[in-house]
Order: sequence, then C-alpha cells, then structure tokens
Amino acid sequence: MTGPRATAVAVLGSTNMDLVAFVATAPRRGETVAGREFRTLPGGKGANQAVAAARAGGRVAMIGAVGDDPFAPRLRAALADAGVDTTGLRTVPGASGTAHIVVDDEGGNSIVVVPGANSTVTGLATGDEERIAAADALLTQLELPVEGVLAGVRAARAHGVRTVLTPAPAQPLPPELLALTDLLVPNEHEAAVLTGVAEPLAAARALLALVPEVVITLGAAGSLYAARDAEPVSVPAVPVRAVDSTAAGDTFVGALAVAVGEGRPVPRAMAWAAGAAALAVSRPGASASMPNRAEIDTLFRSAPTPGRAS
Repeated sequence: MTGPRATAVAVLGSTNMDLVAFVATAPRRGETVAGREFRTLPGGKGANQAVAAARAGGRVAMIGAVGDDPFAPRLRAALADAGVDTTGLRTVPGASGTAHIVVDDEGGNSIVVVPGANSTVTGLATGDEERIAAADALLTQLELPVEGVLAGVRAARAHGVRTVLTPAPAQPLPPELLALTDLLVPNEHEAAVLTGVAEPLAAARALLALVPEVVITLGAAGSLYAARDAEPVSVPAVPVRAVDSTAAGDTFVGALAVAVGEGRPVPRAMAWAAGAAALAVSRPGASASMPNRAEIDTLFRSAPTPGRAS
C-alpha cells in the first residue's frame, strides 16, 4: 500500500540565524537579567516553514537570500539537512538575517529581527517562477519586502498554485496581496491588526471579505477555520508542556500545507498540524525542534476532534 503523493511546496521567505537567550523571566525595559544559556540556531519564518513542511513529508524548495557572512553556510546546511532544495536561496554581499530572541521559563518569547540579506529580496530571480509553478502551494510571510512577496504570489496565481500567507510581522497589507491570497494564516494578534476586531471568530468573518479561507492560530486555545462556503470550525490544541514556542506557528503552517496538499479537509489538516506544533513547542529551538512525519502521525492518533466554532 502506498502513501499519499508528496506535496510540492515552494517557500518564499526569510532565512535568519536565531540568537537565543534563555532566562527565568524576560527583562522589563531598562532592566538587566541573568541568562542561563545562549544558543545560535537556524531560523527565520520562511526557513522554519520550509523545514517544517519537509519534515512533515513535503517536497520543498526554498526561495530567499542569505549573506556572505559566517552564518550563511550553517543556514544553508540546516535547510539541506532537512531535505529542502536550496537552489533558489541566493547569496548576496553583507550580513545574513538575524533574530534576537529571549525565551522565558514559561516558553514565551520576545523577538527583534534584523533583516540583513532578506531585505534584498524585492523580486524573483532566475528560476524562481519555475520553482513556484512546480509547487502545489506557495508559502509566504512578511519578513521579506512586500514587493518581493507580491512578485511571488503573482507568479503563483498565474500558474494556478495555491497561495498561503502568514501575515507576520503584523502590518497593514496591500489590497493586491490579499486579493492574491487563497489561505490567510494569522495568529490572534495579527488578525486583530488586520481587522480592528479582537474576538477571533468575528475577526475571521471580517477577513472573509478579503480572502476566501482563514485559519487563525490561538496558541494553547487551538485554531479556528473559516471559509466563505462553510461553517466555522474550531480545532483544539494538543496539550503539552511548552519549553520554547518560537517556531510553533511556522511548524503549524508547514505541516498544514503538506496535509492540505495531500487532500485532507482543512479542519482535519489543522488537527494534524496542531500535533506538529505541540511537538515543536515541547523542545528548544526553532527548526531544530520540528518533528518528522512519523512523530506527527503517532501523536495525531490521539488528537482531539475538530468541532463547530461558536
């Protein structure tokens, strides 16, 4: 018996080195605290989603940029080791992107991103459109210049490729970008920024005026799915002790794209992706914490069942 065809995923996004300090309690403004550990870990929302999708069983191509600094070889190697095709990861002069992260004992984090090479991705390079055209889905985020993201989703739409946008960091979006988005995956805060509505279900309904499908991630409260032609559905989170929540959302999106590409209904795909995210937050690091397909499948067998949102 053969399994489902591997979902082909193109990721247009950021690649960063995460500089992570682990502390008991995050410092307040003007305060200095002692950390117990420091790590350098490959990350970036784009690279994280690429690694998550590859480990979940997808066939993944990364499109983006790194610098010519000492971080770049390690960033490339982390993607390649996960099975991601890095042919579309260009090298530019200067520094690679970095994210400066403080993680507290409850698994919460605060992050400062310095774009570096990511800021040069203002359009597609030779071969990028072909990589997008060969995919079932294009995953994008907002750690690249918006004009670069727009170039990617225009190419995806021209070739009939499903577009999935994670609107992070939260910011107002050009109407064209929303018009070219098939599935929007904000967290609760990002949904509120886009709509001015704090309550997630109301925000999801407001977003359906802009995009055909929305998944709002709610952390420990799970996730919410809304579509123009269906009743909203709530999907519970998988209970877990959080160690580091840095890559939870990216793990969820990467696994979700793979599951949807295999033909699973979105709510069922969300439940599978919730298991992937739960495994990721139970371990330290961003891409290093992401589970493989066998781990996700094992946890999914005991996952809570999606239900109607109210």
